Amino acid sequence: IREEVIYSAAVTKYKVYIIDEVHMLSTGAFNALLKTLEEPPAHVIFILATTEVHKLPQTILSRCQRFDFRTITSTDVANKLNEVSLADDIHVDMDALMLIANMAEGSMRDALSILDRCIAFGEKEIGYDDVINILGVADTRLSSGILNAIAIGDTKTALSILGDGITGGRTPMQILES
Repeated sequence: IREEVIYSAAVTKYKVYIIDEVHMLSTGAFNALLKTLEEPPAHVIFILATTEVHKLPQTILSRCQRFDFRTITSTDVANKLNEVSLADDIHVDMDALMLIANMAEGSMRDALSILDRCIAFGEKEIGYDDVINILGVADTRLSSGILNAIAIGDTKTALSILGDGITGGRTPMQILES
């Protein structure tokens, strides 16, 4: 990188270097990077990406602007998925969209990938049960029923619901995860 940064970009205004998992660099690599970061050429932008900022040397951090990204709320993910599906003339039940959003755990890319898997089954209308079957996950209503039965001390009902879930093709681990 040190040898390449001296040359300006051929087509664009800036050369952008993205170093993903930057916390994995060795001490020698950090020292070499530090020399470039101390006096970067005007045409160079570095993006240092990491999930473990605490592992970066303070000498590197002091020369950077820091942007902390967060996950997207499930509601925002579901609303965006709704826009995407409507643009493709596909109707997806809002409960199904929320399930997809929850399964994506704040990642829009993962949510779009799950939605794409659901659409691949060729349906123009996708419901909650369709998503459950496509993803092979347990119905959250199943786990809610078990928890409600446990909360009121109705062990027989809790075990009955668990049995119905297992009979329906779900593993105890899938039910537990839901």
